[in-house]
Amino acid sequence: MARIVVIGAGMGAMAAAARLAVAGHRVAVFERTAAYGGAVGRFERDGFAFDTGPALLRVPAVYRDLFVKTGKEPLEACVDLVQVDPAARHVFADGTEVSLPNASRAGVVSALDEALGAGAGERWGDFLVRAREAWDRTRRPLLEEPLWTDWRVLGEREPYPALRQRRLLRTRSAGRLAEVAARELADPRLAALLESHALAYGLDPRAAPASAAVLPYMEHAFGVWYVRGGLRELARAVYERCVARRVEFTFGAAVERIVEKDGRAAGLELAGGTVVEADFVVAGVAPGVLDRLGPPTAPRGVDEVPPQRGLPSRLTVHLALRGPRPPGAAHRTVVHTDDRAAELSRLFDGGPVVPGRPTVTVTRPDDPASVPDGAHEALTLTATVPACDSASDPAPRGAFAELAEEMITHAGRAVHDLRDRVLWHEVRTPRDITEATGADGGAVPAPALAAAGGRLLHPANTTRLPGLFAVGGWAHPGGGLPHAGMSGALVAGLIVEGPDFRGSQ
Repeated sequence: MARIVVIGAGMGAMAAAARLAVAGHRVAVFERTAAYGGAVGRFERDGFAFDTGPALLRVPAVYRDLFVKTGKEPLEACVDLVQVDPAARHVFADGTEVSLPNASRAGVVSALDEALGAGAGERWGDFLVRAREAWDRTRRPLLEEPLWTDWRVLGEREPYPALRQRRLLRTRSAGRLAEVAARELADPRLAALLESHALAYGLDPRAAPASAAVLPYMEHAFGVWYVRGGLRELARAVYERCVARRVEFTFGAAVERIVEKDGRAAGLELAGGTVVEADFVVAGVAPGVLDRLGPPTAPRGVDEVPPQRGLPSRLTVHLALRGPRPPGAAHRTVVHTDDRAAELSRLFDGGPVVPGRPTVTVTRPDDPASVPDGAHEALTLTATVPACDSASDPAPRGAFAELAEEMITHAGRAVHDLRDRVLWHEVRTPRDITEATGADGGAVPAPALAAAGGRLLHPANTTRLPGLFAVGGWAHPGGGLPHAGMSGALVAGLIVEGPDFRGSQ
């Protein structure tokens, strides 16, 4: 039985802790904040309650597996998991609207044909077939296995079988997601639909590889799910499973450094000087935090995947509304920007944070736990924004406030009389994400993707210091609830089975 210490109580870290405890190890988690869950938070005021991180769950099989492997009660016995239908409603720049059924190819094809014209559904359906091929080629190495030692191979190969087109005596295939949208979908609204999936993860569709097609495919194939009471309830269930497996939690415990002894990780030093000895250290923190905690005598190897830097963040606006949620309202509506080129330029071309009409995701759960009574509605707006460079710079604060107002105005295209119904609103900026997760600038990690020279991979779960493992969205296989949960399974497997561990079954 080994003594294992875990830095952070995010979802990936808790998933690893529960699995390691079941394997017979003594596990202690040290969290610098007062709560578990990391980015999966909850904001409450005046009887209203809002998710401050992810609002929906994809690939719930990851957490079903966690609960099966760590106890007798399955996931559905611990949370009320419901499938959202429609999966999403989309409001495009030209005013066209479409509601896409959840996990139904035939239903999606029919809905797109009816809303966008004959042939639109077939083109999207054919795209999903090709996206499935990319998923089948990358699912194991990018979700279920430790990062390959020869990870560069994953960066060299484009798994998406893009259609080859002959132009000017040359045969070309799309290498970027935006090229897939332009060449294969042949409709600016379908292009916006595809690119919105990348944008939601903070990816520039102009630069993201065609393999990013797996992002809409995951949603299509495995559905979109909500947890009654909010996604915070999932974090609670994972935390309680850890406690039931006798994982020890210490909150308000800032880690000062990772202790090294005889060339391997040997524990932690907490603020105040207390040293906690351990056989293994699991770090569920952002790259900048790990760099500050890690031993300076262990330089990064030339063959290691570098941490991703410069990723965007999210701006969230929580709205308390008078009046009940209308019957049949979609749980999630994506209101697309009026000018995609300008939006992408603002986000990814290095300009300042300036107000604009961004693509806004409107989340309005049909959940009594989110409102004080049936005469009110809780609604959340989310947009991708640049990360915040400086906590002391007043310019981003003012720009974010203006952008929040633009988001409310833009969301009014999807929510009738939105401004007239607002009782109050709360804005959560990238600085709030930094406070919750420690990520520089409030950056949010995306899932690992193949191709693009490996620049969208994440560092391996093993590190350059023996005995130190990385878990969570900033380590392989990357960001998002399913991927963070799988990182916990991978780290537990590497510790329990050793370097011969070949992946989750």
